[in-house]
Amino acid sequence: MDEDVLGVVAAGPGLGAAVAARFAREGSAVGLVARSADPLDQIAADLRTSGARAVATAIADVSDEEGLRGALAEIGQQLGPVTTLVYNGSLYVEAAPSELAAADLRRAFDVGVTGALVAAQAVLPAMRAAGSGTLILTGSVAGIRPYAPAAAVGVAKAGLRSLALSLAAELAPDGVQATTVTIHGVLQGSKALDLGQIADLYWRLHRLPPAQWEAEVRFPPLT
Repeated sequence: MDEDVLGVVAAGPGLGAAVAARFAREGSAVGLVARSADPLDQIAADLRTSGARAVATAIADVSDEEGLRGALAEIGQQLGPVTTLVYNGSLYVEAAPSELAAADLRRAFDVGVTGALVAAQAVLPAMRAAGSGTLILTGSVAGIRPYAPAAAVGVAKAGLRSLALSLAAELAPDGVQATTVTIHGVLQGSKALDLGQIADLYWRLHRLPPAQWEAEVRFPPLT
């Protein structure tokens, strides 16, 4: 592939914007997908002001398979094939397992896991044809250290971690890296982790040679 094209699904003003800006500084084109045009359009406009090629596509829901595939296809048409996919989709439902509605669990899983699968499948044909590419699925410590009041997101992040490990095993022979970044901390508020450091990590992962690939990376490293 001649140009790096970053696709960020479930992009927002926090981590998604930080990752997009980091890749744009390195010359990557950036395609953003999220539910709302605001602030998505502003993030894309800021990237274009900095000199990057950037497009934004708002869809009703990242769990909408047809809409998500269409959005990623549009990015491909406008910018070229996605070379790095970052999937940030997540749905928080505050309920302990004994009180969690089945519909809420299904919804959290669809947003957090099924959407990631659909997004990966949408960009993989071009990556396989090129013999290179990177899939980064944003995980959470909730997937490995369950917290009862956040059971739904814990189940979804555990599923996402398993999906990333499976993708890594399948795709490495094709030259495509798949990894999940298990984030141990919060991304908003006074105790938020440094989004710039996480964005730097995502860029470094994209640049790793195959001999250094890992199916799971933790930030910061868990003790």
